[in-house]
Amino acid sequence: MNPAGPVLLYDGTCGFCAQSVQFVLKHDRKRDLRFAPLQGVFARDVLVRHPELADVDSIVWVEATPDDARRETVLTQSAAAIRIAAYLGGRWRLVMLAKLVPGPLRDAVYRLVAKHRHRLTRGGPECLVPTPEQRTRFLS
Repeated sequence: MNPAGPVLLYDGTCGFCAQSVQFVLKHDRKRDLRFAPLQGVFARDVLVRHPELADVDSIVWVEATPDDARRETVLTQSAAAIRIAAYLGGRWRLVMLAKLVPGPLRDAVYRLVAKHRHRLTRGGPECLVPTPEQRTRFLS
């Protein structure tokens, strides 16, 4: 199952995604969120447990279910983005107002951004290079 704390799966080949992970790292006060590329071993194990995610082009939030650590909650697209904002707390919790928008509409906007994410960063793909302290929070 999961390591202690939630895990955020991201596209390890995407500069926009790398910048997003850097943003979360910068604003993460709890420091228990872990990260794993969708192309890695941890993500592959999650996909085996959740075959419904096979064709999902999204960040994925994975965490043990609070009432049963053997089960896990998996969120994708806008639900994952809203969960990230809730996790970060502070002013980022304002993003949770997006819950007022119907899920299909939120996800349509998410998919539009995801479709063009490789063009959203200046200079093309960007390699994510965590600091030594941050490196302990990355799973393969």
